[in-house]
Amino acid sequence: MSKPLLVLASNSPRRRQLLALGGWMFHVHAMEVDETPRPGEAPTSYVVRLAESKARACAASAHNDLIILGADTAVVDGNAILGKPGNMAEAVEMLRRLRGHTHQVCTGIALLRMSDGTLLTDLCSTDVPMRAYSDEEIEAYVATGDPLDKAGAYAIQHRGFQPVEHLNGCYASVMGLPLCHISRGLRQLDIVNRTGVAAECQSALEYACPVFSSILEGKEPVNRKGKE
Repeated sequence: MSKPLLVLASNSPRRRQLLALGGWMFHVHAMEVDETPRPGEAPTSYVVRLAESKARACAASAHNDLIILGADTAVVDGNAILGKPGNMAEAVEMLRRLRGHTHQVCTGIALLRMSDGTLLTDLCSTDVPMRAYSDEEIEAYVATGDPLDKAGAYAIQHRGFQPVEHLNGCYASVMGLPLCHISRGLRQLDIVNRTGVAAECQSALEYACPVFSSILEGKEPVNRKGKE
C-alpha cells in the first residue's frame, strides 16, 4: 500500500509507540476537541465519547480509503476524573491521593471506516493498585517533571518511580492504547493483523498479560454505528 491504513487522531508519543507494535501502517493527525465532562457523565461514557469526537473531527479531512483511530484515557478515583496536573503541587496532591489503594484507568477507542462511515467504539477499564510509596519518593519523582504531562500525575512504565504494586489487567491501556481491543475492532472491519499483536505488546512492555486471550476472543466492540 502506498498510503497508510490507519490515522491516529492523537499526538501522544506513547500511543504512537504502542500502535507501531501492531505492525499496521499509520500516520498521525492529532485533533483538539473539547474535553469538558458533561454534567453527571460517567467516566466510561466520557472516554468513549471523546474517542469518537476525535475520530470524527479527524475524518473531516481524511481520504476515503482510511480508518481513523481515536482514543482517550482517564484516570478515575471513585467518581473523580483526574486529568493532567497543572503544576508540581497538584502532581504531589494527586499522587498522595492515589497511593496505597486501587483506582481505575479507562480508555475508550473509536474506529471510523471512511469508506462507509461505520464506527466501532470500545472500552477497556483496568484496576490499578498503587503501592504505598513515601512522600520522599513522590517529591523525587515530581522533581523529574515526568508527572506534569500525565493524567493522574504518573506513568505506569516509569522505572525509577514504579508506582503500581501489581497489575492484573491491560498494561497497554493504562499507557493509553489497548492494542488487543484495537485488533478485535479491526477484525470486525475485515482488517487482518500484520503481526502477533499480543506477543509484540507483551515483549515490548516486558509484561505477561493475563487478559489478552479473553479480550481477543471476547465480545465485539461495545457499539457499532452506521454513517451519520
